[in-house]
Amino acid sequence: MSNSPSEPVDPWSTPILHVDLDAFFVSVEILDEPTLRGRPVCVGGAGERGVIASASYEARRYGVHSAMASSTARRLCPDLVILPGRFDRYEEYSAQFHDVLADVTWCTESLGLDEAFLDVRPSRRVTESPLAAADEVRRRLREELHLECGVGVARNKLFAKLGSKRAKPRYSPSGVTPGPGVLWVTPDVETSWLEEMPVRELWGVGPATERKLARLGITRVPELRRVEESHLASHLGDSLARTLAEFARGEDSREVESSREAKSIGHEETFAVSVNEEGDIREILRRHAGIVARALRDRHLLARRVTVVARDDELRTRSRSQTLSFGIDDDDALAEVAIALGVSVERSLALRLLGVHASQLEERVGSSIQLSLDFGDGATTESSEEASRRRQVDREALRDTIDDIRRRFGANVLGRASEMERGALRLRAQRSESPFGPAREEP
Repeated sequence: MSNSPSEPVDPWSTPILHVDLDAFFVSVEILDEPTLRGRPVCVGGAGERGVIASASYEARRYGVHSAMASSTARRLCPDLVILPGRFDRYEEYSAQFHDVLADVTWCTESLGLDEAFLDVRPSRRVTESPLAAADEVRRRLREELHLECGVGVARNKLFAKLGSKRAKPRYSPSGVTPGPGVLWVTPDVETSWLEEMPVRELWGVGPATERKLARLGITRVPELRRVEESHLASHLGDSLARTLAEFARGEDSREVESSREAKSIGHEETFAVSVNEEGDIREILRRHAGIVARALRDRHLLARRVTVVARDDELRTRSRSQTLSFGIDDDDALAEVAIALGVSVERSLALRLLGVHASQLEERVGSSIQLSLDFGDGATTESSEEASRRRQVDREALRDTIDDIRRRFGANVLGRASEMERGALRLRAQRSESPFGPAREEP
């Protein structure tokens, strides 16, 4: 545990923990293939259009980092090993990770597969202190899962997350050195950070916001603190301006939310060869819609909003969305809307990426829809929403039967002809294959 305060501090005044696993995807791969330990390893798409999702600290020594193009990463580190990623395996470890956290306190807020906030106050009777809880989390993750993590211990979420980042290993061209593992953010530490920290380290400041702040002459937190909130709002909007003004003062009133529900479910694919033919686009969107629909049903959810995302060869991203008056979880119902949205996207250039996302989620139990009865002459053309509604209703019994068979006998025992690949049924799952871009083609 790092740093001791100059004045006595009650550890229970800092009850918020942020736990962040070290290079999670790569760490799991190394556990399954120990010969990779100590080598520069990444998880990502190995092709020219691939993106790095996770990098070992040995790879970071060369300047490789997440969200970097894989082609750039290979130029920086010619010996880089790029693995395609296995989300099913990461989800297994993630479930065990969150189980460990839940043993420490019921008040946990997941931020993804590999990080979470904890409020340990509900466990005060059985926990010596937040610092002891942080040590216990690290010990159990190391002993039970063989995973390392950084833990920030602070009075609010802002400083806990900043602390976990500083608790991790440090790297430079000369090597990798261990971090403290647990960092206690005392009032002294808060003061020193707020006086020297660049604004890009604040939660919510991405590259675009950083550029806007720089144009205002703001690059460090003390400069941000001196600017009137109303002036910030005129450039950033009221909500972000208010949040950043509070963060610059070290204030963060957000509570640890112990039951964060999924806000959206989606699937995207970056293609090795760009597509422009409408028939290809329709087929891809239908496949993506099936993947998202199955993910919805696995979680017993319906979606009322469908979004299609398209990115062309000049990296311009466009999206189209439609909100429905009813919830859907059927492959064809979702595909009707997704295809209608997808073919409406302007295509002056070929597309390198297509994605389908479902949002405005609700529990499937208790939700029901009815077909609208139209006694017209039948000459009108059915809209995508009307077709989606019809398919959602008509296919309910068949959909549930197919899902039950797949649960009992395996995902690939039953499917459509369109789901056949090389003479065999291959039912793709969300993020199951090359989730970070196409694989590198062999010469």
